[in-house]
Amino acid sequence: MIEQARIAFAEFGVDASLDEIARRAGVASGTLYRHFPTRLDLIEAVLSEQMAQLVGLGHRLLTAEDELDALSTWLRAVLRHGLTYRGLSAAVMDSALNHEDGPVSTWHAQLFEAGAALLARARQAGVIVSDANDADVMKMIGAIAWAAQDAPDSSAQADRLFALLMNGLRHGGVHR
Repeated sequence: MIEQARIAFAEFGVDASLDEIARRAGVASGTLYRHFPTRLDLIEAVLSEQMAQLVGLGHRLLTAEDELDALSTWLRAVLRHGLTYRGLSAAVMDSALNHEDGPVSTWHAQLFEAGAALLARARQAGVIVSDANDADVMKMIGAIAWAAQDAPDSSAQADRLFALLMNGLRHGGVHR
């Protein structure tokens, strides 16, 4: 069921029909709902492995030599993840705000921790502006994913917006 949900979410976004997901998985809708009582439960099951990978990447990049490249690599990975399923950014933000004890809130906190550590490291190295606020940067990544999700070429749109963000973060102004 999880693999079929992943495929349906990739095709139709996180608002894909749960009944269609059940049909594709070859189970009755009731079976899907017994395993995943809410849409959020199914989204969480689909995302669990990907979120663990993003958090792990953030921790590994804390030892990378180039602080700016480490930060950029991680932020880009978070952005790409946000673009995986249309509507994901909004669903994750809604869940993080309204379900404080759920997996999405835990992942949100873990992602924020990894991002904050990478941003602090880049600030300390002097490669990004000193007043780059952790929460603002993470919100901008989510906003870029949200803004680009319906663009005809969402990847190119996200890349352009991401470049603007990184140029704004770099100490000394625009580079590259």
